[in-house]
Amino acid sequence: MASAPAQQPTLTAEQTRVVLSEVIQAFSVPENAARMDEARESACNDMGKMLQLVLPVATQIQQEVIKSYGFNNEGEGVLKFARLVKMYETQDPEIAAMSAKLKSLLLPPLSTPPIGGTIAAS
Repeated sequence: MASAPAQQPTLTAEQTRVVLSEVIQAFSVPENAARMDEARESACNDMGKMLQLVLPVATQIQQEVIKSYGFNNEGEGVLKFARLVKMYETQDPEIAAMSAKLKSLLLPPLSTPPIGGTIAAS
């Protein structure tokens, strides 16, 4: 017999701002910052390695914060929280700005090739 699915936490926009703020602050805790730096250095700006090395560390840091708000302590909880944030981004400029800040902590800046640039043949 299957167990009933866990109730997904529902947060107001105000609560979401508080949780987002705590998540962002968690990345500046020296121990977490060191873990992220180490993972980034190991990834060497390779996007595939970023997904393998940096994303799991970032997920763990987020899980530590959001579990006290009713999200499960697995990757699924982080995904549900991300969906909740995305829902509020269009309604609340502060949440949108905090979400962008969080994304900047997780992903390296993307360098784009110049528009119309050509690669010289050697």
